[in-house]
Amino acid sequence: MRTNLKTDDLTCPSCIKKIENSIGKTAGVSSVDVKFNLNKVTVEHDGTVKGEELKHTIEKLGYPVKSIKTSA
Repeated sequence: MRTNLKTDDLTCPSCIKKIENSIGKTAGVSSVDVKFNLNKVTVEHDGTVKGEELKHTIEKLGYPVKSIKTSA
């Protein structure tokens, strides 16, 4: 499955690393792609992780999430 999250305040490469490292440790996640210029995080996963869990992880790092979209 793929979950796309739209965020705010992604301004630098260290933002990317923080999110990739945190989300990458989540069980069921196979890849994380952060595009800071688009304020977008794309997560490939096996479906055991929920979009709300991903949102919570990102927001805990200090980056607000505006929307979540999950597709098969």
